[in-house]
Amino acid sequence: MDLSDLRQSYTKGSFSERDLLDSPFEQFEKWFREAEKCDLEEPNAMCLATADANGLPSTRVVLLKDFSEKGLTFYTNYQSRKAAQLEANPQAAANFLWLPLQRQVNVIGRVERISKAESLKYFLSRPFGSQLGAWASPQSQVITSRSILEQKLDQMKRKFAEGKVPLPDNWGGYRIVPESFEFWQGRVSRLHDRFIYKRDEAGQWVAKRLAP
Repeated sequence: MDLSDLRQSYTKGSFSERDLLDSPFEQFEKWFREAEKCDLEEPNAMCLATADANGLPSTRVVLLKDFSEKGLTFYTNYQSRKAAQLEANPQAAANFLWLPLQRQVNVIGRVERISKAESLKYFLSRPFGSQLGAWASPQSQVITSRSILEQKLDQMKRKFAEGKVPLPDNWGGYRIVPESFEFWQGRVSRLHDRFIYKRDEAGQWVAKRLAP
């Protein structure tokens, strides 16, 4: 399959030093709000990269569920592959691709579990079916058929028929505590605008331009 002619010209915007906000958190929020206004499904979808203790990487798309200067929070099963990798190697990268704006944001940082109270607060906000799904799925484990999941889901529906679903012990949130942010704006001739924020020796965020 030859894909060599499959390409787009990036002409929708530019990003210069004068556009940079002092804080990468403010810059991320600004771009995120602009992505929300575009014809874009789930602007909070991010490609999460993790690696095991031997450095073998894996990626998957998860949903960002909270963002503040504390970091970026997402939720998962604590017995999943991503969770096992994060426990062995608590570093991760997250990439947001907002094609209607021809933009990307990449965040790299250490990862920590959030508190059980925070996880519970979010879990209780989820739809009933999603709550049941957290109980029904042995995430990342090999199963012989989909019917196993459906049977388990039916079992959970009966168990929690009154509609009060407790937080599973093996389910909760992680927070990426950023060590760097990279903001990428597509430009013509593949001479894209790239800026990376990192902390200096005094702990202040400093942005520098990167070659594309």
